[in-house]
Amino acid sequence: MIRCLITDGSFSRNQVGWLAHVAHWIAEGADLVQIRERDLEARDLAELTRKVLRIRNPHGTRIIVNDRADVAIACNAHGVHLRDGSVRPDKFARPDFLVTVSCHGIENVQNIQGAGFVLLAPIFAPLSKEDPRPALGTRAITEFARHSPIPVLALAGIDHENARACMDAGAAGIAGITYFAR
Repeated sequence: MIRCLITDGSFSRNQVGWLAHVAHWIAEGADLVQIRERDLEARDLAELTRKVLRIRNPHGTRIIVNDRADVAIACNAHGVHLRDGSVRPDKFARPDFLVTVSCHGIENVQNIQGAGFVLLAPIFAPLSKEDPRPALGTRAITEFARHSPIPVLALAGIDHENARACMDAGAAGIAGITYFAR
């Protein structure tokens, strides 16, 4: 099971705790850490990304930056996560640069060429924020995975009790915030 920790935007409020949380999951072997700190300016986001990249990384966790390819490239991060409607993933055609993309339904499957993973959301109602979109449910994972040439990660409302249902539905793994809460 692929595990993708998405940070919760709390770095500005709790820098020490935030870094300790990320370091814990890197040490535990999370496959990906998506730095999603939307309130940070580019310079601060780059500084934070460099701090994360300096964390001891015994399992080769890949560090990606949310929707800021410029910061990811400048910091030599492993890749970028593109939100739905962002630049096309195939614009970053480099074998050493991972691109993940958000999708919100089967109608978005044509927008994933060049990506390494799809984060399909919301599978369940998010536990960490309000989201007006209706939950897709696990059947959406099955349908999307059937049409997707790349692995699908289930996102939103994923916890330790429903993660198995996502995997059984065809997800290659899970992504999120709540699943990784300690």
